[in-house]
Amino acid sequence: MEDPFDTGPGPGRGAFIIAYCSVVAAGLIGAGIGYGYSSATCLSSCGTANAIGALVGAVCASVGVGIVAVLALRAMAEWRRPRH
Repeated sequence: MEDPFDTGPGPGRGAFIIAYCSVVAAGLIGAGIGYGYSSATCLSSCGTANAIGALVGAVCASVGVGIVAVLALRAMAEWRRPRH
């Protein structure tokens, strides 16, 4: 008897590599934007504020792109699922 939850072959290795690289790139870009925003709005000593801004920007951007990447990989696995 077949497993009803078998998705068959998943996305290729290239899709996973692209998804990983896009999450890392989004984190770096988000860190740059967070750092830039916090340094533009800070008026005095801003070392801690810039670090927190960069960290928050990196986390928000990478989590957002990570969600989209997981959804895209799941959709690719569903497209390749064998018909029953």
